[in-house]
Amino acid sequence: MNKELVDLRKKNLEQLNAELISARESQFGLRIKHKTGQLNETSDLIKAKKKIALIKTVINEVKLKDKV
Repeated sequence: MNKELVDLRKKNLEQLNAELISARESQFGLRIKHKTGQLNETSDLIKAKKKIALIKTVINEVKLKDKV
């Protein structure tokens, strides 16, 4: 399994939400750099998007686990 995924699953809901906010801020900064032509590695945009999706997936898993 992905090491990042294992680390995310160890966190509680509040920590995951903080991580999500941080990832979104990072993605925003990357988008601004891309639009101004300062971003050299455009693959960082895709990585940020995938990280946000991964965090949202883990948040959903935690919420579903708490319902049961």
